[in-house]
Amino acid sequence: MSEKKPHPTILPALRALVRVDEVWLAVLATAVGVAGGLGVVLINGVTTWMHMFLFALPPGQGLSESPTLNPELVILVPSLGGLALGLSMWALAKLRPRNLVDPIEANALYGGRMSLKDSLIVAAQTAWSNGVGASVGMEAGYAQFGSGVASWVGQKLRLRRNDLRVLVGCGAAAAIGGAFNAPLCGAFYGIELVIGVYSISTLPFVVMAALAGTLTVQIAGIASPPLIVTLPSSVPHDAYALIIIEGIACGLAGIVIMRGVTAIEAAFRRSNIPLWARPLLGGVVVGLLGCLTPKAMSSGHTALHAYINVSFPFFVVLGILIAKAVASAFSIGSGFRGGLFFASLFLGAIFGKVFAGIVGIMPFITPMPSGLYAVVGMSGLAAAIVGGPMTMTFLALESTENFSVTMAVLAAAIAATITVRRLFGYSFATWRFHLRGEQIRSPVDVGWIKSLTVGRMMHPVALTVREKSSLAAFRQDVPLGAAQSVVVTGESCRYAGIAYPAEAAAMPDDGMVESILHLRDRFLLPGMSVKEALAAFESAQADALAVLDGAESRAVLGLLTEQYALRRYNEALDQRRKEMSGE
Repeated sequence: MSEKKPHPTILPALRALVRVDEVWLAVLATAVGVAGGLGVVLINGVTTWMHMFLFALPPGQGLSESPTLNPELVILVPSLGGLALGLSMWALAKLRPRNLVDPIEANALYGGRMSLKDSLIVAAQTAWSNGVGASVGMEAGYAQFGSGVASWVGQKLRLRRNDLRVLVGCGAAAAIGGAFNAPLCGAFYGIELVIGVYSISTLPFVVMAALAGTLTVQIAGIASPPLIVTLPSSVPHDAYALIIIEGIACGLAGIVIMRGVTAIEAAFRRSNIPLWARPLLGGVVVGLLGCLTPKAMSSGHTALHAYINVSFPFFVVLGILIAKAVASAFSIGSGFRGGLFFASLFLGAIFGKVFAGIVGIMPFITPMPSGLYAVVGMSGLAAAIVGGPMTMTFLALESTENFSVTMAVLAAAIAATITVRRLFGYSFATWRFHLRGEQIRSPVDVGWIKSLTVGRMMHPVALTVREKSSLAAFRQDVPLGAAQSVVVTGESCRYAGIAYPAEAAAMPDDGMVESILHLRDRFLLPGMSVKEALAAFESAQADALAVLDGAESRAVLGLLTEQYALRRYNEALDQRRKEMSGE
């Protein structure tokens, strides 16, 4: 009697289907989208409950839209909440002493690989920070949760590198689409800010995930309502000059805000204030500003909806802008977890009202509703800080449900983006990576460059020659045509340099190998990336370099030629091109 073969488990079968049929990848992207939407529902529910419980809010009222708050609670809750967060971060630094990878960094450096535990930690920290009133955006928690789940699923299925990166973008797209009730905004967030490139082969999956996430939030009954704002039926042509000026001003304001966050963060580090105490002090600042105006607290999302169509006196709206900007800078600079996306939307709307107030006193200017400048400022400042002009354009279109302002918003968003790239060069996320020493300017996949190391490309050294050998012996051991270059060692087999058989053939027999040594202090290390290796070849003007285990021990591990390194680099580039084009 023959033994029955066990049925294959579901996981390997699903893995095979996803890898060979894009239809199943689309199904997986949709499932990830539902998970991202559920994450938005969960995190939003937690923060809403915390606001109501901790600040004694009536049901249905957002923290930042509140006309007044209890001053004692406004001071105590962010301060004690910051202390609790600081202590947890101190303990976490002891238990998990590594940076928590976000979706942009994961896709840029690690092929979409993220830790689900780390993602849940970031989501929890973001929810807590926002729940105790810190002026931080929720997008960090939403996108981290959606992308973390997507990466975990993709790793379980052992997806190809490019498919895993796309799935991570799907998770972020679903979360942002659900958060704003704007699937196109979410889709382009995933493409512009997490995947990094537009591709016909990836766009359908990201859009499906964003739709699934948005529908999930709508079914849960917590979808964000449209913005109620007075907008013109059409934007006159002569208004575009002012709109572009506003976009440039948004770019400059975004740079100031990003620099401000960095300056406060650096000041906390230089002050030697313990890590656990920094959010406590940041919470005190937020609480004091919250006593002046509750609009400075939380993400500002509810305040955006409540006040975008309300006219304030010029100096009142200017004061709100300054208070919110300072609260956001101190919240993030002191260590509260969160982003600037949500906060930048409210800041941008207030900035637009300030801009409208300035324009309103200028002669020969066609009067326009202040709501137009508010919507333009909202998208322009968010594009300056977060990046992604198309993301912000679709956000304005979907949140206002008014197509007439789309061209104006796009013009301002592009002007703001160009201003930041020209004068600053980074978005807020990539700027923080830069401060950590990571040269990331976008989520475009550059991790493969770091993984293509000298250690993986080098060839073993078949023959080495001692530097004290005679040239006659050298010619006998390495005849012409046997090798183009030979590694030479000295005492204790330490690297001494490289000799060329062609040069040795032209020298007299009584000479020594040490007389024709080259590249004595030029070598490669196994951890160098292919780009670093190519730069070393160019600097040394050499066709081949020895690979050593270290600058002190100088033990020879192998040899790498420039021709082979270039070939591997071009092959990897071609592979990335095929992945992005869907070939």
